[in-house]
Amino acid sequence: MDSLPHLVAHLGLDLTAICLLTFAVYFPRHRRRDLVPAYLSLNAALFTVVAALAEVGGRGGAALGFGLFGVLSIIRLRSDAVQHQEVAYYFTTLVLGLVCGLPHLAFGYAAALSGVLLLVVYLADHPRLLPRARRALITLDTVHTDPAELRADLARRLGEPYQWTVAEIDFVRDLMVIDVRYREPEPGASARQLTPADVVRRTVPAAGGTA
Repeated sequence: MDSLPHLVAHLGLDLTAICLLTFAVYFPRHRRRDLVPAYLSLNAALFTVVAALAEVGGRGGAALGFGLFGVLSIIRLRSDAVQHQEVAYYFTTLVLGLVCGLPHLAFGYAAALSGVLLLVVYLADHPRLLPRARRALITLDTVHTDPAELRADLARRLGEPYQWTVAEIDFVRDLMVIDVRYREPEPGASARQLTPADVVRRTVPAAGGTA
């Protein structure tokens, strides 16, 4: 950084942005306390590394930069523990730390970029955006060999399915596991009772289907 006040100003901007992202946007919507320290520490660590790179300059800065990318490369976001929207928060956290820590970026420009990032995440993950779109991994107590019958069963149990993938079929126990994306029924209304005759039959790959 050019000076200590410049560093303090950018640090304040970074902390303000990450706190807004974590406590004003993410946590009220997803309520995962375990990811709060992950977002905060990742952001602070990246800001610290970028500031250190600027201070070191040519005296080991390249080695420190390669070390940073090496550390980031071993961070594994397990899909079974972290949802896709939470991965988006991870990347936003990362970019905020990098943008706010850039040594020669004007404060106003860094603030504008941070504001754009926060606004995009706020709108993209807003509860009113596609509020009835859902995803679920369900186990059916029957095996459907006809895609039309499967679609009708999913519609009866959940709502109108957009897309589904058959993850597992067990003919011995007569069950199948389905990863399905569907539209939740209107509040106060139950899913429409569909029969195979109600569904337009179409050719669907054995591993999945679309609405």
